[in-house]
Amino acid sequence: MSINKMSFLGLALAVLLSACSSDLFLTHNGNMPSNERIAQLKLGDTKEQVVKTLGAPSSVVSFDKDTWIYMSSSIRRLAFMEPEEVSRDVLTIEFNNEGRISNIERLTKADGKDIAINTDKTESLGHEPGFFEKYFGGVGGYSPFPVVDPREL
Repeated sequence: MSINKMSFLGLALAVLLSACSSDLFLTHNGNMPSNERIAQLKLGDTKEQVVKTLGAPSSVVSFDKDTWIYMSSSIRRLAFMEPEEVSRDVLTIEFNNEGRISNIERLTKADGKDIAINTDKTESLGHEPGFFEKYFGGVGGYSPFPVVDPREL
């Protein structure tokens, strides 16, 4: 192989390798208060005291307005690879009927569980359109302008 071919091959290889991205992105999402602030909470504190200490929650449970959730997560993305969750932190505060803290629970990524998604399909009973109805059933049924009966004018 001549020197020109070797240098061209080396240059082409360098260009191809430089096109591969090695960008690493670490994103932080959520609103997790510091450990010092969380340690200030005690059972019996009111919702107002919690807001003063921790700030507004990340989420309030829809069906139970007396459960507040503070959460955060860190996600690592490397070029075109699938994103990976590096850490997750969830703080759940439950209030009783008087609006006072009745339970404080803290969970991390290690407490989470993988859930297998079921890909089975449920058959829906009903009308199964044929080829012509499926592709030509709407022909002539579209009118961009409203149809007005001349007798109504």
